[in-house]
Amino acid sequence: MKVTINDVAKYAGVSIKTVSRVTNNEPSVKQETIDKVNEAIKALNYQPNLAARNLAGTKSYVIGFIYDNPNAYYIIDMQNGILSACRDRGYELLIHPCNAKSESICEELTALVKHSRLAGLVLTPPLSEDPRLLQALDDMDANYVRIIAGSGAEGARGLTVLVDDRHGAVEITEHLIKLGHKKIAFISGDQHHESTKERFTGFEQAMKRAKLRLENDYIIEGNYSFESGVAGAKQLLAMENRPTAIVACNDEIAAGALFAARLAGVDIPAELSIVGFEDSPFSRQTWPKLTTVHQPNQRIAQMATELLIDNRREQQQLAPRVFTPEPVVRDSSAKPA
Repeated sequence: MKVTINDVAKYAGVSIKTVSRVTNNEPSVKQETIDKVNEAIKALNYQPNLAARNLAGTKSYVIGFIYDNPNAYYIIDMQNGILSACRDRGYELLIHPCNAKSESICEELTALVKHSRLAGLVLTPPLSEDPRLLQALDDMDANYVRIIAGSGAEGARGLTVLVDDRHGAVEITEHLIKLGHKKIAFISGDQHHESTKERFTGFEQAMKRAKLRLENDYIIEGNYSFESGVAGAKQLLAMENRPTAIVACNDEIAAGALFAARLAGVDIPAELSIVGFEDSPFSRQTWPKLTTVHQPNQRIAQMATELLIDNRREQQQLAPRVFTPEPVVRDSSAKPA
């Protein structure tokens, strides 16, 4: 027979209300009591009915993951990280893809929060960077956490997890410069993503520190896709004075650039070095494997969700968390010929 909350209360020697307070992570419960209830839950393999909890009380136990991103690997990592935090804290996950460019995006997401009775939202770029959407959510007093590119408190409106993309871009560009590259190109991601701006700024800073010229023809505007990398690399390789290295705004772009270079008979890395960003599975599935910047998306998403749930429980504003991506050197970068 299915184990009920009554069985847990009897096993632990406490009231049903106390079991409910423990499973709801309510404050002011003695640690000794929490331990007894958790021991009973484990011994009986009790599974709280989250749907019933949502219906019975005023408190919701559903977190919404809101995204607009074409990169399937990024979405999977984020989803797994959020799920991990939700399971640890007794929450469910609702996944909602959407179009960040839609004129009705504010109405769509505020309606979602109301109709789904969400406990909070995990917002990823570019939604987490949209001031109109953030204001709409603030106006309805919605709980949300933002994952955004940045490193300082100036970008930390509300609950925030910052990813220091600029630092990562400086480091990966300096890696190429230390190898001896002077003619370095940059293929960007979508312009409406703050990460694109931060990664380009880091690239630019590293070039200026090394007193290297930024060639306008070497700056290619693209988007976060394999096809964008193919198109950008073809454009660069068609130049008479072509670059000896390419910094791609993510691994998908870098994989596309590598594919185009190999089709053109260009040896990687002997004739051209290519580096990416994010350390996604793309970086390990290419040949040669990509030098890139490690960005632990699953851990970032997990921490963002923990921050959201803990803030809701503690009823106080928690400080922003900052992740600093670092280079991972593999086989796609070498000294220029």
